[in-house]
Amino acid sequence: MPWDTNDYPSSLKNLDETVRKKAIEIANAMIGEGYDEGRAIPIATEQAKEWYDSASKSEIDQVRNMSDNSLRSTDGDSSSTRPELLDKGEHVVSHEDGWAVQAEDAKRASYVFKNKQDAVERAKEIAKNKGTKAIIHKKDGTIQNQTSYE
Repeated sequence: MPWDTNDYPSSLKNLDETVRKKAIEIANAMIGEGYDEGRAIPIATEQAKEWYDSASKSEIDQVRNMSDNSLRSTDGDSSSTRPELLDKGEHVVSHEDGWAVQAEDAKRASYVFKNKQDAVERAKEIAKNKGTKAIIHKKDGTIQNQTSYE
């Protein structure tokens, strides 16, 4: 079940509002990728705190202004119905709207970003959490590089 600013785990209640929103966003994405709630919540909380410490003012403002719909958004494959994707690497590939992050063998992208660097950062974050690889492709589809978190 995706969380939002009105319905979220009680362990997030004492966080700064922006950190809480980021933690909700991360936890929802992790659950969408097949993580158990019990694992997703503490990981998302820690990552949200780390993100806040290094985020720019514009990044913080962007999260602060996120709607509940964007927090609950799970545009990609629901890994709760495709748990086999948890063992697959995350690919960054060219997309008609920019750059997509997509698990190997997934039918659709999990995320789409306007610029490649944002997609690469998200792919690496997911791969690190899953203990897999982040495979970065060039616009022509060939592999540019890959990072292993196995």
